[in-house]
Amino acid sequence: MSDSINQGRRNLFSRRKSNVQRPPWVNPYIEFTDICTRCDKCIKACETQIIKRGDGGFPEIRFSEAECTFCQQCVTACEEPIFDLQQAAPWQISASIKDNCLTNSGVWCQSCKDACDERAISFVMAVGQVPKPAINTDACTGCGACVSPCPSDSITISKPD
Repeated sequence: MSDSINQGRRNLFSRRKSNVQRPPWVNPYIEFTDICTRCDKCIKACETQIIKRGDGGFPEIRFSEAECTFCQQCVTACEEPIFDLQQAAPWQISASIKDNCLTNSGVWCQSCKDACDERAISFVMAVGQVPKPAINTDACTGCGACVSPCPSDSITISKPD
């Protein structure tokens, strides 16, 4: 058999890594979709309603309207062994700013900074330019508070590269 056929078969049976953000405190050593029963209890328990039913009916986080308060209600509601509260952080994600940020067009905007309780977003002054955002990834909790107030949809929350 040719190498391209073998590679195609390996890809067919290998699990794809998803870019979907799961709820906080999901155990990183499990395959989420193998254990989650899609019962929607975490979705109903979420105080900010950012846990939504995603592809295949599995819960995923959407920061478009609100942020995660880390209330742990999703953890408490779940009856499956999905969550691990012993982790140092609820998840390994943080904010990043895309090129379409208004500051790159010379518009003075600091809505993301104003929304960040952790003060993970600062603005760097430069002569003759509007201040540009900078994210301290060590301080960023990945809560998503900066996402919905951004008027240009310039902020993403994801795992660092």
